[in-house]
Amino acid sequence: MHIILIGNYELDKQESMERFTLMLSDGFKSSVINTTIWRPIVFFGIKSLNPHKGIGKYLGYLDKWLLFPLIIQLRVFKNSKKNASFFYHVCDHSNAPYLKYLPKYQSGITCHDVLAIRGAFGYSDAYCPATRMGKILQTWILNNLSKANKVACVSEHTLFQLKELSDSEITKNRDWRVIHNAFNAPFSPMFKQDYQTILNNNGMDVSKEFILHVGSSLPRKNRKLLLDMVHVLGVKWDGYICYAGEALEEDLLNYAKQLGLEHRIISIVRPEHQVIVALFSACKAFIFPSLSEGFGWPVIEAQACGAPVIASNLNPMPEVSGGAAIHVDPTTPELFAEAFIKLEDAIFRRNLIENGFENIQKFSNDKMIQGYLGLFAVDELKK
Repeated sequence: MHIILIGNYELDKQESMERFTLMLSDGFKSSVINTTIWRPIVFFGIKSLNPHKGIGKYLGYLDKWLLFPLIIQLRVFKNSKKNASFFYHVCDHSNAPYLKYLPKYQSGITCHDVLAIRGAFGYSDAYCPATRMGKILQTWILNNLSKANKVACVSEHTLFQLKELSDSEITKNRDWRVIHNAFNAPFSPMFKQDYQTILNNNGMDVSKEFILHVGSSLPRKNRKLLLDMVHVLGVKWDGYICYAGEALEEDLLNYAKQLGLEHRIISIVRPEHQVIVALFSACKAFIFPSLSEGFGWPVIEAQACGAPVIASNLNPMPEVSGGAAIHVDPTTPELFAEAFIKLEDAIFRRNLIENGFENIQKFSNDKMIQGYLGLFAVDELKK
């Protein structure tokens, strides 16, 4: 038995997808299954060019959509001559067009979300507007994804949305199921003296309370809500907001000035893993008001570090939190402020944190790997 994982193009620098691919690889190897990762080769692409714009993007397309399919076909043909069972799995749904070059009944794919696809089809609640070229690309991806025989969706919400987009006749008798993501790095509460040292070294005043947001500057991440929430709280709370992830956008900084909150925000750009763990461990609350997600990793990462979570009530956030979070309308900062005040009740806060620790047990690497081995029907392939 040999599992071939189809990973992402190096120059695209999709770090979360790379971590996911390595998680699967390490998990299968721990189950004593031969595993190999195939990735598009950088041949036409140039590392010094932006892979998402201009000539750099189109050179990357040559590597990904012209050269790599030829390589896949050649390798699959060579494998067919060997005395072994092979299963092929595409780790990122955006690479669904590769499925047409893989044996249908020995192949699967992971669908992490359909946000870009829904955005291309005009769904405003995806918060992913598409260019003309983007619409063509996402239509191509959906057409191939819908034909997949085996699909692992990372949440019930993503599975529902994928089925909603797909032709029900095409998807009949297919094995499409939910396999939740596992943690892609270790997360657990950090000792106070350790997180204080780390946060001090990152310019934070650990003597003051802070709320935390982790994520990019994409509109769907809804960073602005934290400013509105603190503005609503007024004199009831004098802590500050920490944004961890991408640098703060100019519009957000200007809005903070309008509210008189420019001195109560701090930005930690692309923090290392230990800094993220320190932030989760130290924050008064983790605020996740996202408007659209496929899974929502930060929710369980915060729970694993003992942070109380206040999150959007839109799916899949309640599914992922297991109910061990306060969920409210992400367009209403007053509700986030009310939820934050509830955390002043020590018993309520402790119960929320303890329920979070219980919830994260569902997202172990072993459970995820067993889910994929079930999708692959490994016992049958070994016969």
